[in-house]
Amino acid sequence: MEKIKVVVHGAAGRVGQEVVRAVSQEPDMQLVGAVDVKASAAELALPDGGKVPYSKDFKTILTATKPDVVVDFSIAKASMPAVRVAAEMGVSMVVGTTGFSADELGEMEKLAKAKKIGIIVASNFALGAVLMIHLAKIAGKYLDHAEIIELHHDKKLDAPSGTAKSTAQAMVAARGKNFLPPSAQGADSPSRGESSGGINIHAVRLPGLMAHQEVIFGAAGQTLTIRHDTINRECYMPGVILAVKEAAKRRGYIYGLDKLLGL
Repeated sequence: MEKIKVVVHGAAGRVGQEVVRAVSQEPDMQLVGAVDVKASAAELALPDGGKVPYSKDFKTILTATKPDVVVDFSIAKASMPAVRVAAEMGVSMVVGTTGFSADELGEMEKLAKAKKIGIIVASNFALGAVLMIHLAKIAGKYLDHAEIIELHHDKKLDAPSGTAKSTAQAMVAARGKNFLPPSAQGADSPSRGESSGGINIHAVRLPGLMAHQEVIFGAAGQTLTIRHDTINRECYMPGVILAVKEAAKRRGYIYGLDKLLGL
């Protein structure tokens, strides 16, 4: 069986470095190239002592290496142009970057269909986080009030996080209607966080944190909390590897790792 040839876009980032390491160690995959705006050499050294082509120019690397799948952990303004280039060249993608607009996600869906490639997009690749969202969707059918607190390191650019937004949207969709908003005075105050479908989302940014989220449900005389904590970035790798394998053989657009897990 041929190995899946992979290029990592955003290879110098914190998650990108973990993806490089994970793909390099995966027996069914071959890292053939890397891209990052911070690339300062023509080759990237791998953990096993090997080297692969490395460049700031995405199209150049794709042309030279002809990968099966690109794994993207960059930023939205760099990711969307990369998706367009990869689609034009018939290369499937796994996108872990967040911060896309609804129009951009819609464009990805159209590109996947038109170019007959696989595009898998997920706001979180940690299997525990995917299960957290799944459990929150179940609980939301029975409890009318909910809020989300997400806590991340102080270098994270977007707030609220993509995972928090996805969680709120998934909860409302599963419930089929909005949650009941707080009844207290001042419920619309900026200090109450960003509201999505009746769910207030609170974003905390502090050094010392990594990635954490809790969904809190409230009802008369009781609360239910579902929490997920990311201890290190290795936790994303099983989900990334699964998505790469699926993107290599599937055609079309998939949003959310839950679809790959059958949840």
